[in-house]
Amino acid sequence: FFSWEVLRFLLSNLRMWIEDYRFDGFRFDGVTSMLYHHHGIGTGFSGDYNEYFGLHVDEDALCYLMLANHMIKFLYPESITIAEDVSGMPALCRPVAEGGGGFDYRLAMAIPDKWIQIIKELKDEDWNMGNIVHTLTNRRYKEKYIAYAESHDQALVGDKTLAFRLMDAEMYTNMSVLSPLTPVIDRGIQLHKMIRLITHALGGESYLNFMGNEFGHPEWLDFPRKGNNESYHYARRQFNLTEDHLLRYRFLNAFDRDMNNLEERFGWLASPPAYVSEKHESNKVIAFERAGLIFIFNFHPYQSYVDYRVVIWHTSLIVIFKYKILLDSDAAEYGGHQRLDHSTEYFSAEYPHNYRPNSLMV
Repeated sequence: FFSWEVLRFLLSNLRMWIEDYRFDGFRFDGVTSMLYHHHGIGTGFSGDYNEYFGLHVDEDALCYLMLANHMIKFLYPESITIAEDVSGMPALCRPVAEGGGGFDYRLAMAIPDKWIQIIKELKDEDWNMGNIVHTLTNRRYKEKYIAYAESHDQALVGDKTLAFRLMDAEMYTNMSVLSPLTPVIDRGIQLHKMIRLITHALGGESYLNFMGNEFGHPEWLDFPRKGNNESYHYARRQFNLTEDHLLRYRFLNAFDRDMNNLEERFGWLASPPAYVSEKHESNKVIAFERAGLIFIFNFHPYQSYVDYRVVIWHTSLIVIFKYKILLDSDAAEYGGHQRLDHSTEYFSAEYPHNYRPNSLMV
């Protein structure tokens, strides 16, 4: 498959981009098609190990990827490599010294596909909490994933961003704070924040956002081409939208800023995977704990809850833990309805719930 001349060219090419152009690393596109002789075509990967080891694996291609990662890490230890692999090949994101593929991260490509599928095909009352949690947590232990709520395809011509799928044409008419908050805009803004936070907190060991998606940029990105008569009209992001205090885009931008600042403070992306204590189908509630924080999401389309009990992970019968609200998607500064009192303190109790000895009433 690879002659040594081709191999040397490809490896030197990687080195050139880092040394001459100061690249920080690489995202290897379409890795699945390289790893297997069948190129992943017509193959559904279930996770069975027979699917990843055998004569159908392209050993030359796998060897090149291992060499590429080894060389990059040896010469430039700070660089990052990312695999776009939908097959889930084991150890692809473990060091070459362990017999792995050497990548730092794998893109969690199922997550943005899942959100689009849910929004396109299901009514709010039909959302499946267990299916959402499974998609966000379906990764091998100690192999790092990059979670993202929407893909680059949704930011470019050919698809719609999450914000546009949720709010569609009303983004052009009802995003002003001077106009009434319509049910479509209200639902869209609240779900946009919740989808991003649960993806960020549960879906991986790093988080990816495409420029403008964090504040719900209403239009796609389209570069000049023959199909649009070489127009520059959509070859931009309207960052002024977030700076206009009469527009609701600023709420989404403020939430995204504070979400990322909170992660930087507590480091949940670098923490072990979350402990999911609840995925309640009728209540539409998902609760989990990660990095010492308790995350509670109510996806019910119309039901709010008072005195809702959730599990806390610790088993100490002596220490009482005190919790406070750190991030609330319902807060006024994020375009919410201010239904929670942020001065309230919540205390752990020796009260069994969901098969754990301690819980918390919120």
